[in-house]
Amino acid sequence: MVGRTISVAEVLHPRVIRRHALGQADFVSRLAGRTVHAARRRGKYLWLDLADGDGAPNEALLGHLGMSGQMLVQPATAPAETHLRARFGFADAGPELRFVDQRTFGGLAVADLVPASLLPQPVAHIAADPLDELFDLTATVANIRRKRTEIKRALLDQSLISGIGNIYADEALWRAQVHWARPTHGLTKAKLEELLLAATEVMNEALGQGGTSFDALYVNVNGQSGYFDRSLNAYGQQDKPCGRCGTLIRRDPFMNRSSFSCPTCQPAPR
Repeated sequence: MVGRTISVAEVLHPRVIRRHALGQADFVSRLAGRTVHAARRRGKYLWLDLADGDGAPNEALLGHLGMSGQMLVQPATAPAETHLRARFGFADAGPELRFVDQRTFGGLAVADLVPASLLPQPVAHIAADPLDELFDLTATVANIRRKRTEIKRALLDQSLISGIGNIYADEALWRAQVHWARPTHGLTKAKLEELLLAATEVMNEALGQGGTSFDALYVNVNGQSGYFDRSLNAYGQQDKPCGRCGTLIRRDPFMNRSSFSCPTCQPAPR
């Protein structure tokens, strides 16, 4: 999308822009004629930096995928997807950008960029993720140790670290041999560094395999599924032998979700 100029924005479901407080007409009018200067992300947010022509970016088309949202790049002549919620055409008449979302938990908005950080205003409070060039391992470890909470809750706290999510948290904890309920202040700096580096490895490996897809709904911008689910050691492996010691993986309820761990390799805190 970078370097292209948006010619038209079309909203096909009002819920998709519920985060844009000024409504659909304002959303559409603020996009027409804007040039895309960069495509960026932080945590679970994606955005396109927008400017007027060659000027400096001052706004962003901000998207959150929710549980089932997708950004697709499609020829303008391609049939509309079943759950197409918004589409963006460009002045060069090339491929469209489409937002598809079955459950409509995701959403779009036009947001101001914060001058100091060039982050969209709604994203300014979110910490960098392990794959971000601005990620500071030492500072993140110190911030986590100051918390009085369980380590997995800290891994999912986006004010501390973003982008990991439930699946990759379980995988990182398994690799570092840390139980999800261990208190953060009881973990050494060395162990926390090991855990965060494990999270980085897991995420890089998952990206190399196109992510984790559990059904045909979860695909990339070209409609391809990811295959990292075939490499999972903990998440979703309940009652299967641990790949390290052979003990059966255990599932525990966690924040209306689940945590998967090895009772031997990841002993629960006393």
